Amino acid sequence: MYNETKITRRKRLNQRIAFGLFSTISYGIVALLFVILAFLIVKGFSAISWGFITEMPKDGMTKGGIFPAIIGTLVLVLGSMLFAFPIGVMAAIYLNEYVKDGYLKRFIKLMTNNLAGIPSIVFGLFGMALFVNELEFGDSILAGSLTLGLLALPVVIRTTEESLKAVDNTFRQASLGLGASKWQTTRKVVLPIAFPNIITGLILSIGRVSGETAPILFTVAAYFLPKLPTGIFDQVMALPYHLYVISTSGINIEASREMAYGTALVLIIIVLISNILASRLRKYFGKKVKMN
Repeated sequence: MYNETKITRRKRLNQRIAFGLFSTISYGIVALLFVILAFLIVKGFSAISWGFITEMPKDGMTKGGIFPAIIGTLVLVLGSMLFAFPIGVMAAIYLNEYVKDGYLKRFIKLMTNNLAGIPSIVFGLFGMALFVNELEFGDSILAGSLTLGLLALPVVIRTTEESLKAVDNTFRQASLGLGASKWQTTRKVVLPIAFPNIITGLILSIGRVSGETAPILFTVAAYFLPKLPTGIFDQVMALPYHLYVISTSGINIEASREMAYGTALVLIIIVLISNILASRLRKYFGKKVKMN
């Protein structure tokens, strides 16, 4: 009896230690995020104004605003998601719903994992070779969006596949038992249930592509372009590349540094707003599934 009580106490102690360690790590990560945000707010808030957000850059980007860079970033994120999200979702549906377990499925998953591990600068070189030179898109929004779309594709595929796996097989069996085809079951039953979690892939992809510098450096980004794009074959400024340039090549070091912190803060705010909107979308579809 004494030994059983001692073992029970030891298990509870180990459990408390484990949960304490996990909670400390979790709160530490959250605290780190707030430290980064606080640092950027303290350093960059003084640079942010209505003119900074809405004006064109001047004097080699040491004065004026970052409006073209903001628009360019939003355009590239939207373009990349229009390419990566539907293709990634369809690829994941094919892998999870149609391909049987075997060598082919394992091979495709292995290649997808390898694609996710390729450095972004390699995607930039590939995008320059294929889209800019071979297909003759030039340095353009189209070339940059396709390159960023390729970068985000593995994230969308993996998150969508996991979302589809989480759907209980009884829903599939019930639909098939009622006479629905495989495609009808996937489209009308499985996909609506999994879609709220699929939005997670969209959130992660937006965060991934919005801060990338290397791919757009080779395919679309302009050093100084004080105008807005008029078509998909135009070059654009983008916040990540703009941040890199003014941090390393500014003539007035103090002014450039303040502007760099302001640009970083604006980029973080755009990512946060994008994530909030995507989360709202996820909750909306989640409630819709529960109501049905």
